[in-house]
Amino acid sequence: MYFGSKQYVCFQFSKYLTMNYLIKAPVKLDTKVQLPASKSISNRVLLLKALSADSIEIHNLADCDDTKVMINALRTNQPEIDIKAAGTAMRFLTAYLAGKQGYWTITGTERMRNRPVKILVEALNTLGAHIEYADSEGFPPLKINGCTLQGGEVWLDGSVSSQYISALLMVAPLMEHGLQLHLTGRIISHPYIQMTIELMNNFGVIVSKKKQTYTVRPQSYKPVPFTVEADWSAASYWYEMVALSNEAEVTLQGLFENSLQGDAHIKSLFKPLGVETRFTSDGVVLRRTARNINIPFMYDFTDIPDMAQTLAVTCAMLDIPFYFSGLQSLKIKETDRLTALRIALLKLGFVVTEQESQILQWNGERTDRAVTPIIQTCEDHRMAMAFAPVAIRDAAGISIAGSEVVSKSYPHFWDDLLNAGFQISDLDKFIF
Repeated sequence: MYFGSKQYVCFQFSKYLTMNYLIKAPVKLDTKVQLPASKSISNRVLLLKALSADSIEIHNLADCDDTKVMINALRTNQPEIDIKAAGTAMRFLTAYLAGKQGYWTITGTERMRNRPVKILVEALNTLGAHIEYADSEGFPPLKINGCTLQGGEVWLDGSVSSQYISALLMVAPLMEHGLQLHLTGRIISHPYIQMTIELMNNFGVIVSKKKQTYTVRPQSYKPVPFTVEADWSAASYWYEMVALSNEAEVTLQGLFENSLQGDAHIKSLFKPLGVETRFTSDGVVLRRTARNINIPFMYDFTDIPDMAQTLAVTCAMLDIPFYFSGLQSLKIKETDRLTALRIALLKLGFVVTEQESQILQWNGERTDRAVTPIIQTCEDHRMAMAFAPVAIRDAAGISIAGSEVVSKSYPHFWDDLLNAGFQISDLDKFIF
């Protein structure tokens, strides 16, 4: 398969100069962290602001690569837009530029040019857009002749990417005839779709839903001030650190108990893994408690696929066999995350198997650990952050190659680890 061969090159034969960090953990974890703002919310609100006739005042925008890409792309009048590795920006901006007068080309990194976008492009063209492929069919770069979209009815496979759905919903109010979006199959990452709808409601647009059909009539967005909450996805790595520690207390600032984010469900997932969550006036306090978990740990990640890496590494390091399903979307993320996880965990001595391109399982089987394991991130921020906590369970520490990739969603991650007492050495060498 095309994606598989691309990723094989990445994992087996890549030679590149990168930041290689060796991370060692403190004996006790006791720290306070100001988490970054949610990039999922930030990127949606930025697009809604661009679609609004008036300016929306946004507070606490995420300060990460993906959000900076969105800001720059929405400000520019240049005909070619490079969204680098920002998958959310590719999906959202494709829909936005399709309805914006002008001629546009949207491109990105090599990996981005190998991430599929055909389903979204075909849906937009059905609704009146004029989008062509500049190179390979089904993949960026895209050539867009922006125009007012007619709208109407369209059918979309809901089992591929919720970002396609969110992109269509957000531009729908500006279509001449609105949108009737029929989703087929099992819908993945549903909380992200609900987040989009709630944000649209916040700015005055009503989305109606009947079974798997979403209807948006022609409407206008109403500008109101908005404050972006902290990122529950970023919080997950601190949950992992607390779970792997013998003694820990971590305060995470900026999290909302009634959050728009589906990843807020991690507080429930980590409870049986020994992490207590207590909400305060400015966030949460995490404490290490006794574990009480059924073996194997089984969970369907269809709604929150971005949390799979964090939970897989946590369970492996705690010697808890697991069976994780609903992971089909991980194949088309920043890297093939299923392959990345298996290879990285194998370096640590865990034999994890993959089934049907959507299931990861570890039955407790072990093998020899690499003498000096180096975790390759392959441009995936979540690989770096999910494996960094391994240092808590390994006195020799853990090496992360391509550690700079955290800037995609959590730019001050390494600084926060330093403040928590971790030791981080930059080995600065070629990685093979």
